[in-house]
Amino acid sequence: MQKKKPAAKVPVHGPQHAKQVRIIGGDWKRTPLPVLEALGLRPTPDRVRETVFNWLNHLKGDWGNVRVLDLFAGSGALGFEAASRGAQQVTMVDANAAIVRQLQAIQEKLNATNVVVQRADALALAQSLAQRGQRFDVIFLDPPYQEDFLSRALPLCDKLVADGGLVYAESGLPLVSEDGDAPDWLEHWEVVRQDKAGMVHFHLLQRRAG
Repeated sequence: MQKKKPAAKVPVHGPQHAKQVRIIGGDWKRTPLPVLEALGLRPTPDRVRETVFNWLNHLKGDWGNVRVLDLFAGSGALGFEAASRGAQQVTMVDANAAIVRQLQAIQEKLNATNVVVQRADALALAQSLAQRGQRFDVIFLDPPYQEDFLSRALPLCDKLVADGGLVYAESGLPLVSEDGDAPDWLEHWEVVRQDKAGMVHFHLLQRRAG
C-alpha cells in the first residue's frame, strides 16, 4: 500500500433522492419502492443499479444459487432488485424501525418468500453472522455517507463473503485515488469494477487470494 494522503471531505447528504424508486429488472420490474424521509437514507439511483446489476449478471450468471446480504437496506432498492432477479435468499438489515416496517410491508405485498428482513445494528449483526459461519455470494454495503461505516463493515465481510463472492460498496468518494492510494482497510480487497455517477462512487470488490 502506498502512503495515504489526507482524506478528502465526504459529501454529507449525497444526491438528492426522489420519494420513490422502481425495481428495474426481474419478476417485479417497474414495481415502485417508497422512500422514507430518514437521516442518511439515499437510495441507489436507477442508473447506478442498472450498471451494478449488469456487472453482477456478467460475473455471477444465474441468480438462482446466489445468497445476498444487504447490510444497510434503506429503501430496499438493492435487496429487492436482487430478489426480483431470482436470488436464492436476500437478507435485508436496517436499524431504523420505520424503515424495517416498510420493508416488511413491501415483502408481504410482493409475496417475496426469498427475502428476510431483520431490524438490527448492521455491524453487530455482521459479526454475529460471521460467528455462526454464514456466507453470502453478494454483499451490498450502501451506508450513510457521513459516517465511517465502510471502514468498519468491509473487514467484517472478509469472513462473510463466500469464495468467489463479491461486495458492492457505495460511497461519496472513490475508494482508490487516481494515484493508486487506498486505505489500509482495503488491503485485502481487489476493486474489480468501479464507476461514478454524479456524487455516487460505486465499486465491486473481491477478496484477494491468499
